[in-house]
Amino acid sequence: MHKITTYIKHHKIKSLTLAVLLIAYYFCLPKQLFKDPTTTVITSSNNKLLGAQIAKDGQWRFPKNDSIPEKFKTCIIQFEDEYFYKHPGFNPISIFKALRDNAKSGAVKRGGSTITQQVIRLSRKGRSRTYFEKIKEIILATRLECRESKNEILSYYSSHAPFGGNVVGLDAASWRYFNRDANQLSWAESATLAVLPNAPSLIYPGKNQERLLKKRDRLLKKLLENNIIDSLTYQLSIAEGLPQKPYPLPQIAPHLLQRVAQTHYGKRIKTTIDTKLQQRINYIIKTHYSQLSQNEIHNASVLVLDVKTRQVLAYIGNTPTDKAHQKDVDIIDKPRSTGSILKPFLYAAMLDAGDLLPNTLVADVPTQFGSYNPENYNKSYDGAVHASRALSRSLNVPAVRMLQEFGLDRFHHYLKALQLKDLKYNANHYGLSLILGGAESNLWDLCKSYAALSSTLNHFSETSGEYFSNEFCEPTFFASDKIDFGNKTNDKTLFDAASIYLTYESLKEVNRPESDESWAFFDSSKEIAWKTGTSFGFRDAWAIGTTKDYVVGVWVGNADGEGRPGLVGVQTAAPILFDVFDILPNSDWFPIPFDEMQEIDICKQSGYRASQNCNTIEQKFVQVSGLKTGSCPYHVLIHVDRNESFQVNSSCEDLSNITHKSWFVLPPLMAYYYKTKNPFYKPLPKFRSDCLGQQTISMAFIYPKENNAIFLPKNFDGKTNDLVLKIAHSKPESTLFWYLDNTFIGSTKDIHDMGIIPTQGDHTITVVDEFGNDAKRKITISE
Repeated sequence: MHKITTYIKHHKIKSLTLAVLLIAYYFCLPKQLFKDPTTTVITSSNNKLLGAQIAKDGQWRFPKNDSIPEKFKTCIIQFEDEYFYKHPGFNPISIFKALRDNAKSGAVKRGGSTITQQVIRLSRKGRSRTYFEKIKEIILATRLECRESKNEILSYYSSHAPFGGNVVGLDAASWRYFNRDANQLSWAESATLAVLPNAPSLIYPGKNQERLLKKRDRLLKKLLENNIIDSLTYQLSIAEGLPQKPYPLPQIAPHLLQRVAQTHYGKRIKTTIDTKLQQRINYIIKTHYSQLSQNEIHNASVLVLDVKTRQVLAYIGNTPTDKAHQKDVDIIDKPRSTGSILKPFLYAAMLDAGDLLPNTLVADVPTQFGSYNPENYNKSYDGAVHASRALSRSLNVPAVRMLQEFGLDRFHHYLKALQLKDLKYNANHYGLSLILGGAESNLWDLCKSYAALSSTLNHFSETSGEYFSNEFCEPTFFASDKIDFGNKTNDKTLFDAASIYLTYESLKEVNRPESDESWAFFDSSKEIAWKTGTSFGFRDAWAIGTTKDYVVGVWVGNADGEGRPGLVGVQTAAPILFDVFDILPNSDWFPIPFDEMQEIDICKQSGYRASQNCNTIEQKFVQVSGLKTGSCPYHVLIHVDRNESFQVNSSCEDLSNITHKSWFVLPPLMAYYYKTKNPFYKPLPKFRSDCLGQQTISMAFIYPKENNAIFLPKNFDGKTNDLVLKIAHSKPESTLFWYLDNTFIGSTKDIHDMGIIPTQGDHTITVVDEFGNDAKRKITISE
């Protein structure tokens, strides 16, 4: 050390010059050798190529890969640089031989560059190949050898070497020329790719085949002579043919590739996609598309989530349609009218809030809220229907009435908690149509919500009664992401486990259409909670289903919003849903969350908590919040004679002959429609004529509806058809008196229908029964 210090003191200029040269040498090599744009590449969970998007400069240049297949590594070293692992970046002997041979011939006959020098030359693209440039390359090559390992230098070369045309790098070349991953290449294929960078503009698949074949076989001969391959491998290798033209790169998940490229352009991304599942669903979509397109339905999308990991297992953004029908549009994250797909959330919310028991009877009668007049899909009414059955059958009128009873703002709050990003307006903007498709959402958010509910049930069971604070988290298609479900807590995140379970129990009942046509696809052995939806105008068809392990979501329609007859969830989306579930492993059904439930007496007929008047009582487990619901309002205790033919009281019958009986009684309008679907429904018996007491009288209009605008059509003779008025009365045998704008127009008995031909304009219809009760209805007659 003393000698070095003494030397620096006596040779300051030389020392300074040496220091400057060392500093210059240290910094002469750029920190980032290559800045070329790269191809966006996505792979599956097991590293299979799903798709690639060409780089911005039009080159197929995959991101740098540090892993180089041994066969290609051996071939490229044997062909380009046998002493690669021994030289410091340049090979003096090779340079001397190259200078000698080139001087003799008067032209460049051979090069003396090492692989390291070639990496430097590739990084300094466009430089003229002069002797001065060659000196620069040697200096930079030695600096690269000091900075990087030999394997790293090889990975630079294999990732950036030209392979002919617009193909750059080993990975891209392997897929373009052999349609497989570089790790799967044979010795002949590896040798072919090893000789291509030597003259990529002159020799590549489809051009100068004979010359390419000779170079490849010469390399294979060298591998044989060096005992790298045996004679049998050599014979088999030289018998292999050459690729004739580039293959298109795989496009197994093109729309996921688009989505990844938005945030990770030019990178190699490992996704959570299951390759085999993705390919099988691609085939399912292709098969259904061939049928749907005959009805001019051109688009569909499917999303499959793993409930436990919240990973995306399959992502099909669209059908294999054409550009005219927006084949490149990814429908999965696009807002579409929800149809009935939100109904399960309302049902769960009402259960969770304690406003409903699973089988409570709800009204299904003609209903009007101002100018809003919801109708069931089949245009008929049940009068009264169990809430769970209304959900599984996707009845519209009960859903709207339930929403009105629950509260629009309350339900909107629940939906916002689900983080449906397309729900951008306040509750009043949507109104009661919110439950029937008045709002928009997307397949991603809806599947995410169903997965969160399923996961809530799973976690509640696994933790013996606890929830997770971050249950409603975003799913992921990035393999590197790990979902954080938050901390354990005794407080529910949104819905309690019992409300979710009871909702799923209802959704497990198949909401078949009125006929059983086209339902052979349903495998009843699989327990799936599922729901369909159809938007107004037949523009969107939905089907979303969940098991303990998987959520499958399907949307079918036209990307441009064109509606089509038959574009109904149960007919177009549901068959795809069950085709997908058929290829997924079977799952056990969700365990019952007993910690959030209590067994109580339920009135079997009405679904309410049993009152003392209920005839048939059964014990059912319900959500704890349901304990605050009221008792059955439809069973009343009446007094009848021994034959149960008439109601009686002490004024007309001896007490010993009076029987006390519980009777199921619905309000008149509900009863009117209920008895058409339930022939065993028995109205209250009449009071015997000699009795002083009488039952409570009630009546309600069946038609027309309040503030209804009515058009009176004409028949073939040009005569205006009658407007038929209908009313339901609790005592049908009573006489009713009808008035139009205070003018008496007639009376009815037993069957209370009245035909009139009112003039154009506003009218008031008044009906008075023989007991003095009245009902009024305003209508407008238009041309």
